[in-house]
Amino acid sequence: MSEHLAHAEDAISTASAETLQHVAETEAAHEGGIHVAIAAEKLGEFVGIPITNTLVTSWVVIGILVMAAFLLRSKLAMVPSRFQTLVEEMVTFVYDYIAETLGSREWARKFFPLLMTIFLFIFVGNMLHFIPGIGSIQYNGDALLRAPSTDLTVPLVLALISFFVIEITGILAIGFWKYAGKFLVNPIKSPLGAAVGFIELIGELVRVVSLSFRLFGNILAGEIVIAVAIYFAPYFAPVPLMMFEVFIGLLQAAVFALLTLFFIKLAIAEPHEAH
Repeated sequence: MSEHLAHAEDAISTASAETLQHVAETEAAHEGGIHVAIAAEKLGEFVGIPITNTLVTSWVVIGILVMAAFLLRSKLAMVPSRFQTLVEEMVTFVYDYIAETLGSREWARKFFPLLMTIFLFIFVGNMLHFIPGIGSIQYNGDALLRAPSTDLTVPLVLALISFFVIEITGILAIGFWKYAGKFLVNPIKSPLGAAVGFIELIGELVRVVSLSFRLFGNILAGEIVIAVAIYFAPYFAPVPLMMFEVFIGLLQAAVFALLTLFFIKLAIAEPHEAH
């Protein structure tokens, strides 16, 4: 009798284990359907420094921009081709717009390289993700390349670069005390001016958060939407969504560069009391 009970218990336990294993495999299969990682995947280490897929993509983007610059320079001619004419017209348009915004071609000459580098880095990094076959390249089970803007570290670093350039430019352009006078006003002489200056100071500091999270949120959201579309409708939905995300990638790169330009314009402007 005891032997039969023991066999029955073994059978029940075996069946329970198989059931639990089946449930676990089913859940794993469902969970593995859509994989979206907010943080960048770590591929390895170099001298204790973590190497992520967004860092690798950043290196690739830098390499592409450097090679493109050398190729374009080697192809320049006194009698321009159609492609050279197109590039020159685009560069001239952007340069003139920066000069008009800042009110000086001298300021445009100083900030044009920075603004164009920011724009091209963000744009090429966003577009690299949409090249067919890029997403299938893996290393140790993780994607080898991932849009740099989907890692909060990259937009945050770009926002910090923009922030320090803006603040240092404002101080060098109009002087430390005049620049500080935009934010620090004597509350006894002008209570309203002191309140406005404090609000502007908070807004100045919040720019780092707004610039980084705007870029990070829009690009990451687009990646999630495309991943969901590929999972549920792999043959129809992804194409129009990817075309839309290409536009969003271009728009976000332009917005980041334009906001940096406008903030520089505000930084070099004289305080209100000077007018």
